Amino acid sequence: MRGLTLRTAVDGAGILGIGAYRPHRVVGNAEVAARTGRTAEWIERRTGIVERRYAAADESVIDMAVEAARKAAADAGIAPGKIGAVVLASMSHLQQSPGGAAEIAGRLGIRAAAFDLNAACAGFCYGLAVAAAMVRDGSARYVLVVGSDKMTDIVAPDDPAAAILFADGAGAVVVGPREDEGIGPVVWGSDGSRSGLIAHDASWAAFRDDPERSWPVMRMAGPEVFRWAIEEMPPVAQQALDAAGVTAGDLDAFVPHQANLRMIETVTQRLGLPGHVTVARDVVHSGNTSAASVPLAVARLKELGAVGSGGLALLLGFGAGLTWGAQVVRLP
Repeated sequence: MRGLTLRTAVDGAGILGIGAYRPHRVVGNAEVAARTGRTAEWIERRTGIVERRYAAADESVIDMAVEAARKAAADAGIAPGKIGAVVLASMSHLQQSPGGAAEIAGRLGIRAAAFDLNAACAGFCYGLAVAAAMVRDGSARYVLVVGSDKMTDIVAPDDPAAAILFADGAGAVVVGPREDEGIGPVVWGSDGSRSGLIAHDASWAAFRDDPERSWPVMRMAGPEVFRWAIEEMPPVAQQALDAAGVTAGDLDAFVPHQANLRMIETVTQRLGLPGHVTVARDVVHSGNTSAASVPLAVARLKELGAVGSGGLALLLGFGAGLTWGAQVVRLP
């Protein structure tokens, strides 16, 4: 019996370019407070968020993803036609079939493998791990990974637990071959026993079967999620450092999911990061954009010149599922 032929793996995979898309509409806390029964001061004190971006009514997850993808390809210096796979991480793409990744590829003018994945706010880290594996085993030389979410489509605007946090945006990276390794081993997992902590309040089947029922929206048990994140995510982050063979002192940046500034500060403190490590705090001006959160935060660090090319960054995503994923990467 003949054995199977395997593609020749490349030496390493890395992030070659990054792109971000932030919707034009800036929404301050006063507007959110007016419809959630909170005050602007309370929202900032509890979340650290000052403002966030909302997409236009006719602006979709795919529209935002395409804009971020174009910028990532340009930043990488890779023509879209060379991209061999497109991965869309999103929890808010409203069209169940077909998946959004194929449309993104089509609008970029390429014919490539394309698929969606939904690991909520951990989705980008999941997509990055999958893309790195594809590049290493030769399935695709260049892979486009996009995190895009229009959370305003799936959150009730008057929900004082969720509406004060969530916003819209997209971030994308191009992953490709490197002579040395640029994406460390992923540490990921899930705890489905806690799935109800962040979940839609009804299924689409319930909406279909009861015309009087309102549109299903995502709800969140904020205090419980906060406690889970600050207790369980620091060990996950440390495991990612250990898997990559680096220490906290080797890092140039820490880019956690931009869920809540208080959460970011607590996780950072519990990790014991040295003072020289730049911590991403994009949540202050972007809100919680779910799967777009981590790439948008990385893009912001680059825009500000806070971390140079080749710097080591620890990425950490976590959210509904409950799911989590972390890896150390070299920044483009």
